[in-house]
Amino acid sequence: MNSTLKVVCSLALLVSAAFVSVAAHAASEGSPVAGLWLTEKGDARIQVSQCGNALCGKVAWLRDAIDPATGRPQTDSKNPNASLAARPMVGIQLFLGMKPAGPGRWAGHIYNADDGGVYEGKLSLMGPGALRVEGCLGALCGGETWTRVGKR
Repeated sequence: MNSTLKVVCSLALLVSAAFVSVAAHAASEGSPVAGLWLTEKGDARIQVSQCGNALCGKVAWLRDAIDPATGRPQTDSKNPNASLAARPMVGIQLFLGMKPAGPGRWAGHIYNADDGGVYEGKLSLMGPGALRVEGCLGALCGGETWTRVGKR
């Protein structure tokens, strides 16, 4: 292969890699709810991102990150699965299969670390800075409104 062709091929590969990287970043930030959200009580921040055709929501920060009883990071102690109960709370995935259900709405399941249960869940974007998060057990539903941290 001559040197000119090698340079062209290398440049093409570099441009392709850059395009894939930019496209992946754009897809992860493409959802109008992508970003950092503060829970209604202000005790946690949840990082929401696009994960394929669903939304992911992971615990990014806790106001009380250290368990005062142990002096160690808070764990998922209410999880009924003993093998998961010792995992750190920061990083836990809260949204499970949260897929589009209409403009500014998503439906799927939500993990509630307060009781270790997984519930039917809904998300509704109430505006650029407010996200309604609801979980239901049968006909009984409860929820809260989260506020965006920073600008979108």
